Amino acid sequence: MAYMNDRIYDLGLNVLDTEADEIFVCSQEPANYTEAVTTYALGNSSSLSIGAPAAKAGGGRKVTIAAISDGAVSADGTATHYGIVDTVNSRLLLANTLDSSQQVYSGNAFTTAVMDFGIPAPA
Repeated sequence: MAYMNDRIYDLGLNVLDTEADEIFVCSQEPANYTEAVTTYALGNSSSLSIGAPAAKAGGGRKVTIAAISDGAVSADGTATHYGIVDTVNSRLLLANTLDSSQQVYSGNAFTTAVMDFGIPAPA
C-alpha cells in the first residue's frame, strides 16, 4: 500500500487557505484566471473563508470552504461552477461544479453551501 505523509497534502491544500481571496460563480468550468473572473463569471464574493487542512473521511486531507451568503451577481445566467482565485497573483487556484446549478440575475445575490475540497489517500 502506498503512503503519503499529511505534510505533502497540507502544503498543497494550504495554498487555498493562505492565498485564495475571492470566489466566482461561473456559467461553465473556468480553465484559467481570465475565464473565472471575466469570460464565464456571473458573480463574485470576496468574503471567502477557507479552513486549514484537516483529515478527510476515508483517508487523505481536505479543506472546508465556508458558505457564501453575500455573493453579488453581475450578469444573468445559470451558475454551474465556481472558481476560487488568488487576485494578487492573477491565479485560478480551484474550479469545480456547484452542488446544484443556480439561475442568477444581475443585481441579485447568490449563496453557496459549505463545501469541502480534498485529496484522497493513495491507493
